[in-house]
Amino acid sequence: MSLAITNDDVGKTLDDAWDYKGHPANRSKTGGWVSSAMILGVETCERMITLGIAFNLVTYLTGVMHLGNATSANTVTNFLGTSFMLCLLGGFIADTFLGRYLTIAIFSTVQALGVTILTISTIVPNLRPPSCPENSSTCIQANGTQLGVLHLALYLTALGTGGLKSSVSGFGSDQFDDKDKDERSMMTTFFNWFYFIVSFGSLAAVTVLVYIEDNLGRQWGYGICACAIVVCVIVFLYGTKRYRFKKLVGSPLTEIAAVVVAAWRKRNVELPTDSSQLFNIDEVAETSFKKKQKLPHSKQFRFLDKAAIKTPEMSEDLSRVSKWNLATLTDVEEVKMIVRMLPIWATTIEFWTIHAQMTTFSVSQATTMDRHIGSKFEIPPASMTAFLVASILLTVPIYDRIVAPIAAKLFKNPQGLSPLQRVGVGLSLATIAMVVAAVTEIRRLHMAESYGLVNSPNAVLPMTVFWLIPQFILTGAGEAMIYAGQLDFFLRECPKGMKTMSTGLFLSTLSLGFFFSTVIVSLVNSATAHSKPWLADNLNQGKLYNFYWLLGIISLVNLILFLFCANWYVYKEKWLAAQGFEVELEETPGISCH
Repeated sequence: MSLAITNDDVGKTLDDAWDYKGHPANRSKTGGWVSSAMILGVETCERMITLGIAFNLVTYLTGVMHLGNATSANTVTNFLGTSFMLCLLGGFIADTFLGRYLTIAIFSTVQALGVTILTISTIVPNLRPPSCPENSSTCIQANGTQLGVLHLALYLTALGTGGLKSSVSGFGSDQFDDKDKDERSMMTTFFNWFYFIVSFGSLAAVTVLVYIEDNLGRQWGYGICACAIVVCVIVFLYGTKRYRFKKLVGSPLTEIAAVVVAAWRKRNVELPTDSSQLFNIDEVAETSFKKKQKLPHSKQFRFLDKAAIKTPEMSEDLSRVSKWNLATLTDVEEVKMIVRMLPIWATTIEFWTIHAQMTTFSVSQATTMDRHIGSKFEIPPASMTAFLVASILLTVPIYDRIVAPIAAKLFKNPQGLSPLQRVGVGLSLATIAMVVAAVTEIRRLHMAESYGLVNSPNAVLPMTVFWLIPQFILTGAGEAMIYAGQLDFFLRECPKGMKTMSTGLFLSTLSLGFFFSTVIVSLVNSATAHSKPWLADNLNQGKLYNFYWLLGIISLVNLILFLFCANWYVYKEKWLAAQGFEVELEETPGISCH
């Protein structure tokens, strides 16, 4: 389509962004803070909804739906794991088919539908089991229909969350032109505000929203969530005329798959002894390839080099050969870079398994302890996670202002701790958190035995809930370190043009960590159910401390494996410098899912 541009428009329009009509975006009429604020509103609602549901879900499942502690914990971790895993699907759909705007609009509507169904399920009596009889421990569990409606609501919400979160930060950053000095500065500020909004939404969810759910009723808490997301969607759609839109870039997953398929198809072809005989960027017209940073050949994972072998039956015009049959050596090296990151990826999953316990069993512990502040106010059990969020918010400035300058002098690194060092600190704190949690649980059980409350599942022990604060603080500090370290590592070390893929790897560690929690809880519950169960429905009759010890041991083994992998890994900057190449910088990534 040809568009007439007047002389007055020169310098006012962007060459890589369009308005909602498909015209070059006018700098003064589109983008900027007004547009990004409307987008941030959607993220605020999403964060409040997801955590408002997840952090207080275990008490709803045990107290209202009358499910066991292990089943309830698995339901929560499956919900969170699915939410993060679906971020990958949402990112793929946005990059390949719909674009970020439509992805946000569609999936936020799906999330609104899920929360609405969840609200209805708390209002209609037939969609939840009857209350437990007074002075009785025999309760009727939710039936198949009731659980079916609940799971439908939860997983529609998870689907909406995954699709929405995959595009919010990216679409927000699209509203600023990184080629313009002033707007590039605004983009940096936008990401700072984005992190603040995420933290603010998290804090509001675990304090205000949880308090409303526990004291006024779930229907009020979930109803507020449903109304909030509907309002945010309307505001988001209202801003359509002001948004800047960018073309679809395609998913890096397709490029990776193409290299693997091309290598497999030529698995029986012998590799040339000279790597210069492999097909590379210089051999094709620039118009037929996306601009890439040329990479040196490496000797690791040489099987993948077969993807770049030119065979006799291929057309003389190599630019016309399918990428599923022939890849450039640079494409191959990009995939190798991703493969080299996988050991680090694998050893960071376990942290999020420990993190999952803060929203499940630690909340269950809180329900059995004295939560009063003064004589009138009682802290909702799920609001104890506010200490985790507060710990994250405090750790960030403490590291930035105190730890980083000291580390910069010790390690002669201007950034302070390297990304992998920060991850190592986070994994260490998680291990200590499990030790502290086990010791605290032993003390709690001793208290239950001393007061003869072992057989009273609903009794409140004369032990303040603030004994749980250390495990929340340690896990929160660990999250602040590992989250920043992981994100920095995956974004710094990934190939140019694969930021979305690399961020997807980071997000998948969260998802798999929650799913691993489900697996280990199920195995432990099954293995100990016939004796004295570790994860009993009545925590006073269980051995939750053994479960925490087990996680602590697994975390320690994982930490040792991580240290080995971190010592083996060579940073991309050092590797390229050794080969005489420079590292090209790229703009801030467009996916965030936390």
